[in-house]
Amino acid sequence: MKQQTIDEKIDIAIAGAGGIGRAAGLVLKEWGDFVNDIYIGDANTKTAKEAADWIKEGSYKNGAVEAFSIPMEGTNDEFNKVLNKSVVTIDCLPGSQAPRIAKLAKEHNNHYANLTEYVKETNEIIGIARDAKTGFILQTGLAPGAINVEANRLFQRFCKEFEVDKIDYLSMNVGALTKNAMEPSYYGFTWSEVGVATEYLEPATVVRNFKKTTRPSLTERSKIVIDGVTYERANTSGGVADLADALEGKVRKLDYMTLRHPGHYEWIDSLLKDIPEGNGRVEKLQAKMEEFVPRCEDDFVVLYTSAQGYDKNNKLRILEKSYTINPMKVGNKNLRAIQVATVIPLAECARKLATEECSGLVTQSQIPPDEFMNGYFVPRVYQ
Repeated sequence: MKQQTIDEKIDIAIAGAGGIGRAAGLVLKEWGDFVNDIYIGDANTKTAKEAADWIKEGSYKNGAVEAFSIPMEGTNDEFNKVLNKSVVTIDCLPGSQAPRIAKLAKEHNNHYANLTEYVKETNEIIGIARDAKTGFILQTGLAPGAINVEANRLFQRFCKEFEVDKIDYLSMNVGALTKNAMEPSYYGFTWSEVGVATEYLEPATVVRNFKKTTRPSLTERSKIVIDGVTYERANTSGGVADLADALEGKVRKLDYMTLRHPGHYEWIDSLLKDIPEGNGRVEKLQAKMEEFVPRCEDDFVVLYTSAQGYDKNNKLRILEKSYTINPMKVGNKNLRAIQVATVIPLAECARKLATEECSGLVTQSQIPPDEFMNGYFVPRVYQ
């Protein structure tokens, strides 16, 4: 297994040169204490070269940033050479590509971290990682990712402070939102359009009556006030990560909900009425949304998690934690809130893989929550 100390700086491969991939490259180069050279690849060679140039222009630190090509299927000599040089592969490609990149990382003895909320592909990678000699940390971004580690931290704190081993409700809520929103959608795209459509339509994993189960996405809606601001929330897919498995039998109710400005979900209902059940529904919803919803740069991210239950004296208690993340400057580049909120926990996981003894699958529930939330990268943004 490839294992280095921080004094022996390492090369990192980033698969995917879009907004998140290039932001990950910049954060790792500018703030990383364990990074030597960075290789960033994409199926579009021009996009990869533009991303490499953008990272180099944005960082004040030394170390090469080189572009490479990734084929649409399988691998090629250029990709293989990069993987042979690298210690960690960071997967920022669409979730459908995750099993392919994970297999290649394993074949080339690389550690692997990804971001995808796709459940089926994540389950496939769990099988790939079981006998790996290198470490695989999955779903390491914002949601799934940081929100799950924070929720697990709150659960553990609740049990310790109130001397119990079970709680009633563990709630995870995340919204990637625009600061302003107009009718009819009350929304602006700040991240993947297909990701939004997918999380709205795929089933949501939950815990009910201490048992893991599912609920249709966009159900169990309610209003919630966070730091004085009212949002709407609803079940959506992918955000629970492995907490439903880890805390089954310990939490009566557990769910992940996506936060939106009031009025958005009612508008989504009106679109879905005209989209029949069956194959292609995600693509059709995505296309409908794109007719009305603009892409926006002026964004913010809000996270809220709470643990509620009874203490040893049967008194109802609640512990809460919220974060609001705004755009910020890294090097001499301005990153959107969704970029920093996503790539900071990813960078923390990459550092863990590169500098600790890691092998096989490492799930969100297995990451020491205090160590992670007080780590090298995370406190720079999650304050």
